[in-house]
Amino acid sequence: MSIAPLEMIPEGLRPVLSALCAVGRDVAKVIAKGPLEQSLAEAVGENAGGDGQKALDVIADEMFAVALGAAGVRWYASEEQDDALELNPAGGLALAIDPLDGSSNIDCNVSIGTIFSVLPAEATAAASFLRPMSAQIAGGYIIFGPQVALVVTWGDGVAMFVMDPDTGVFTHVPGEIAIPPATKEYAINASNRRHWTTPVHSYIQSCEAGDAGPRAKNYNMRWVASLVAETHRILSRGGVFLYPGDARKGYEQGRLRMLYECAPIAFLIEQAGGQATNGHARVLDQSVDRLHMRTPFVFGAVEEVAEVKRLWG
Repeated sequence: MSIAPLEMIPEGLRPVLSALCAVGRDVAKVIAKGPLEQSLAEAVGENAGGDGQKALDVIADEMFAVALGAAGVRWYASEEQDDALELNPAGGLALAIDPLDGSSNIDCNVSIGTIFSVLPAEATAAASFLRPMSAQIAGGYIIFGPQVALVVTWGDGVAMFVMDPDTGVFTHVPGEIAIPPATKEYAINASNRRHWTTPVHSYIQSCEAGDAGPRAKNYNMRWVASLVAETHRILSRGGVFLYPGDARKGYEQGRLRMLYECAPIAFLIEQAGGQATNGHARVLDQSVDRLHMRTPFVFGAVEEVAEVKRLWG
C-alpha cells in the first residue's frame, strides 16, 4: 500500500493516486541522494516549450509514465513530451503532468514537486486534454521538501497525505485546508519589474506602500521560483501569487502551462476557498487549445485576487 486510508478516496481514483504516490516515494529517494548518485541538475536538452530539461525531469517523466499505464491511465500528457502518449488503450482516465516542477532548484536543496491533473479519457488525446478545465476530476501535487506530501482535491475540499519516511506510506493528515481571505504576503519575481504591464505595477506599488498606502497594511514579498513550493506555502498560511504576462518576447502569456500546472493548482486553490485567475477571468472557466498552452496566473487570497482583477479592468 502506498496511500492510506484508501477508503476516503473515490474508487475510480485509487489506482492512479496510489501509483503517483509509489513513484513519488521513489523519486523522493533519488532526490534525497542528490549528487551522491548522479548529477540530477545536469542539463540534458529542451522540452516542447523550449525550457531547459534537467536529468531529473527526464528520469521522473519516465518513472511516472511506466506506473500510470498500469493504473488505468489511457492518455498521458507531460511537460517533457512533445505530444500526448497512449499508455493503456483500455484505460478510462487522462492524466496531464509536470513530472518535476521547479527543477532549476534541484541542486539548491529547495522544495520541488510534481503537479498533475486527472480528466476523463475520451476517444482521442485531443478530446481528452483540449477542453474546458472545469472537466478535471482531480488535481494536485506531490511536494519534495522537509516532508514529502501529496496534496490533492477530487472536488470535495483539499486533502493532504504526508509520507512516513519509515514506511513509505502516504498517510492522511486530518484537518481542513483553507486559505484566509486576507493576507500580508505576495509572491512575484520582482526582477521582471521593468517588463510589467500597468495593472501589475499598480498592484505591487500599492503593496510596497505599506500601511501608508491604499491597502493600509504592510506586506512581505516571497519568491521561491518553484510553483509547488509557492502553492504549498499559500495553502498552509495564506498569500497571493502572481506570474503575469509581460512585455518580453515569448512572455506575453506568462510562462506557466495551463493544462498541467495552472489548472490543477487552480482546482486546489478554489477548493481551499481561494481564487485563481489569469488576471481578469477564472482559470477553470478557460479552455486548453493546445497541449503546452501558457497563461498568466494569479491565485490565492480572495481579497488580493479581487484587487488584481479590479486593476486589470
